[in-house]
Amino acid sequence: MDMRTLALPALFLALVLALAWPLGILLARVAEGGRVRGLGWLGRVETILYRLAGIDAASGMDWKAYTFALLAFNALGTLVVYVLQRVQQWLPLNPQGLANVSPDSAFNTAVSFVANTNWQGYSGEQTMSYLTQMLALTCQNFFSAATGMAVVFALIRGFSSKSARAIGNFWVDLVRSTLYVLLPLSLAFAVFLMGQGVIQNFSGYQEVQLLEPLTYTQPATEPLTTATQTIAMGPVASQEAIKMLGTNGGGYFNANSAHPFENPTALANLFQMVAIFLIPAGLCFAFGRLVGDRRQGWAILAAMTVLFVVMTAGVMTAEHQAHPALAALGVEGGNMEGKETRFGIDASALFAAVTTAASCGAVNAMHDSFTPLGGAVPLLLMQFGEVIFGGVGSGLYGMLIFAIMAVFIAGLMIGRTPEYLGKKIQAYEMKMTSIAILVTPVLVLAGTAIAVLTAAGKAGVANPGAHGFSEILYAFSSAANNNGSAFAGLSANTPFYNWMLAIAIWFGRFAMIVPVLAIAGSLAAKQRLQTTAGTMPTHGPMFVGLLIGVVVLVGVLNYVPALALGPVVEHLQLFAK
Repeated sequence: MDMRTLALPALFLALVLALAWPLGILLARVAEGGRVRGLGWLGRVETILYRLAGIDAASGMDWKAYTFALLAFNALGTLVVYVLQRVQQWLPLNPQGLANVSPDSAFNTAVSFVANTNWQGYSGEQTMSYLTQMLALTCQNFFSAATGMAVVFALIRGFSSKSARAIGNFWVDLVRSTLYVLLPLSLAFAVFLMGQGVIQNFSGYQEVQLLEPLTYTQPATEPLTTATQTIAMGPVASQEAIKMLGTNGGGYFNANSAHPFENPTALANLFQMVAIFLIPAGLCFAFGRLVGDRRQGWAILAAMTVLFVVMTAGVMTAEHQAHPALAALGVEGGNMEGKETRFGIDASALFAAVTTAASCGAVNAMHDSFTPLGGAVPLLLMQFGEVIFGGVGSGLYGMLIFAIMAVFIAGLMIGRTPEYLGKKIQAYEMKMTSIAILVTPVLVLAGTAIAVLTAAGKAGVANPGAHGFSEILYAFSSAANNNGSAFAGLSANTPFYNWMLAIAIWFGRFAMIVPVLAIAGSLAAKQRLQTTAGTMPTHGPMFVGLLIGVVVLVGVLNYVPALALGPVVEHLQLFAK
């Protein structure tokens, strides 16, 4: 590693902070309601949408009504996405005549895109029609991101309200997040991506002449020679933009962001990473503004950034280590296996850290080909509970749950009733916090255990031993934490994995959202206490350190035995040879 290696993450973080600050102002205005400066003309569109849907934008919801509306909307979205996949063969915008998707794969995909996970057990260009890609998948990329933003807005109102029953209106939060934030940003970013070479069309797939014919042999057949190749087309830039900005991660092509039609240049690669962190970072600034103390947003952002820098240094260091077998042959230069030469080790390792820290799931390299410890870092970043920047909305409300846990632990140590942002943290909040923190480890570890104990689960493993165990652990960690990336060595498009991972995805998303909204409702009903000399400060370095410690100990401690059986054992076996 040299200065060039350090310069890339430094430039990346500088761009994120520079762009997230003004975005935080916009996000705060969107959450507060009313006219948004510079986008006032969209107010008429907003009013028309409410009128068409029969929504009273002025009426608030308590947490139960808010939760019911959220769950009903996402359940309906799941049904629509499922049905569109099952009948796509007979619908328009299917120039390749792609067949209907199987029931288990369609169900897995529907749940995955609705839950902002975008786990893909299929090859996009060979499975989904243009209509399915745009109407079903891309629309859910917007709606799932807007749902996460709505939940974090509701939780912030819980902290900032004074004895209020309502935590906002879900339909208003959903519309405003989509209309004022996601759509404008996606439009601008899609235009930028098209300028970099990302395709956007409705053309049929192209049959092109190869410069040199390819000869390959299939089992039990004579050698075959082909002089042409089929090049997939489609509306890629529009999906790519919201895939990154919404921390969705679902690729138009099977190779995802390693495909040159999705991620053609080094500049596109850099700004795709920036887009992944942009809204999660901006929400931290919005949080400080909305609770009336900007230092609170900086404290949360500082904790996220410290954890991210440490983990990024880990994966970049690991990937710069040469494979022992190759080193013995005199091959130097680090581990380039599974990486695009146009990005190299640094940009690939940084992308892996960004996409798994932010619950995005897009990949520009195969994590399955990383070194054991290099692959352990993306795995750990997901197991933190998608709180290191995390998904759009979900990262901040996940970190705020850990902040509640941190002030509770601090209160126990000093013998005081814990408070956070002027609200007392009592038994009810701690019960809901415990559920929110424990739900994903239960799903990950139980799902992994079932998979390694059943023939159907083991049938999908291509690599036996510790690495195969890591592939299964990674799949369930990705699903339950709503990330969507994969080690790529697990054959997951089977009925067993489609159903099991769909269950992990659904409950990993909504079994956490429900207790978060319950906490929001409980906090909103409480009086906001005045800060006194005895109030524990939650904006300084001491609290940042406490928060980081709680995230590391509480968030990852559950996974230590499983990690020891996977990447740790594989690392010891590799370097013991």
